[in-house]
Amino acid sequence: MAAPQRLTDRKRVAIVDAAIAEFRDHGFDATSMDRIAASAAVSKRTVYNHFPSKDELFAEILQRMWESSVSQPAVPYVADQPLRPQVLALVEQKMELLCDPTFIDLARVIFGETIHSPERAQAMVARLNEKETGLNIWIRAAQQDGRIKAGETLEVAHLLMSPLKTFAFWPQITMGEPLLGPARQREVAELAVDIFLCYYGVAKQTA
Repeated sequence: MAAPQRLTDRKRVAIVDAAIAEFRDHGFDATSMDRIAASAAVSKRTVYNHFPSKDELFAEILQRMWESSVSQPAVPYVADQPLRPQVLALVEQKMELLCDPTFIDLARVIFGETIHSPERAQAMVARLNEKETGLNIWIRAAQQDGRIKAGETLEVAHLLMSPLKTFAFWPQITMGEPLLGPARQREVAELAVDIFLCYYGVAKQTA
């Protein structure tokens, strides 16, 4: 994403970045608009001009996470190609997102606040779950081609991504563990693919 050119847009980005850092380090309730303004190196009035309340700032952070999660290019289903490389490409794409420090910072803020105030994030979480992702599209195409077992698409996608979240998301969010290195990322990605295909993969029928 290109850096914003207008001063007002740069200030807005700085405010959101500051809010993410302050919410992450101090929590939503303990963070004041004064603290955010100081961290962003702008006036308190500038903060309020962009975001009339902390709730609106939090909504902007949710929007950023949503945009990050859907911005990756789709991996097309290719009927005449082996499944494993295709599924691995899907998983590696998700792993790249989960190992992005900015995304993890966003997630820490959002999930931390969701635990304390679920109503703040309910609408956005519902929006995330309803979004037609590239992964869902790929799974549906493979199911229609008879190469992946039938099943509710969202549940199938969750099973594929569960090992990634077990090793590369929840420990980092809840325990502050470091992001996975490249070798461990590959190991976890291949584990997720093998588990998924062992259960959901359908062998091609031979004449």
